[in-house]
Amino acid sequence: MRNAGSFRRFGVSLVGSVPWGTHLCQFYESKQDLIDILVPYFAEGLRSNEFCMWITSPPLEAEEAREALQKAVPNLDEYFKKGQIEITSYNNWYLLEGKFDSNRVLQGWVEKEKTALKRGFEGMRLTGNTFWIERELWNSFDDYEEALNSVIGQHRILVLCTYCLKNCSGADVLDVVRNHVGTLIKQGRKWSFIEDAAQRKKAEDAIRKSEQRYRSYIEVTGELGWTTNADGEVVEDIPSWRNFTGQTFEEVKGSGWSKALHPDDLEKTLKTWKRDTQEKSKYEVEYRLRRNDGVYRYFILVESQFSRKMEA
Repeated sequence: MRNAGSFRRFGVSLVGSVPWGTHLCQFYESKQDLIDILVPYFAEGLRSNEFCMWITSPPLEAEEAREALQKAVPNLDEYFKKGQIEITSYNNWYLLEGKFDSNRVLQGWVEKEKTALKRGFEGMRLTGNTFWIERELWNSFDDYEEALNSVIGQHRILVLCTYCLKNCSGADVLDVVRNHVGTLIKQGRKWSFIEDAAQRKKAEDAIRKSEQRYRSYIEVTGELGWTTNADGEVVEDIPSWRNFTGQTFEEVKGSGWSKALHPDDLEKTLKTWKRDTQEKSKYEVEYRLRRNDGVYRYFILVESQFSRKMEA
């Protein structure tokens, strides 16, 4: 088995689901504009077991951001206690020692993601408000945004950059749009999402090719596998599993796959499975699986942080 974590819910219906490595931007005009988008964005990340990092700047400071998020996530304090979210000012991230160092910032994101994965989170989502950028820093930050695309494309990171529309010239807006695969902007009272369809299709095609390689591996090796969401529920059809057990996809979906386990192994297996889904710990467990002719075969489920496979 392995988790189907390639596509993530963004949290805003206009955007839908996006693959890891997605780099979006938002143009805002007020504090409330930021709250409208960033609160559901991070609420979804917390629900999806992602590490979240919110870099603030006027007009929405760190304490105000926390208060706004608390209204949507009543148990927010619990997420802070377990270190799943950080909210801090731009001075503490972009301008350490009073200067902007793009290489340090880029490496910092990678290190944050690495730590998040080690701690069992699915990945990382972040935002940074660019209100603090002075005109003389614009070109340097524009280069940083371009470089960020290459970096996060290789990691389990989602990025939403926010730009104050009043601070941007026409040329600035073009720079920003060029560096992001999609743009959120308010038109009147309604938000619109404008995306670079070519860039998004390229990213999604890469994900699908990866998924196809995984399925081909299963077919060639004869190992059984299936895909789950972050809660450990089967969400996609895997023919090799159905062929072996004789179950239909409707019978396998959710936690229905467990009905093919031997009754004496069921409690132990589900307990181990539940623990792994929550902790992403490495383990190996043996149990019996009912073949389509009613005969039980022994299998070993070998689990690593992001992949599972079953061997007869």
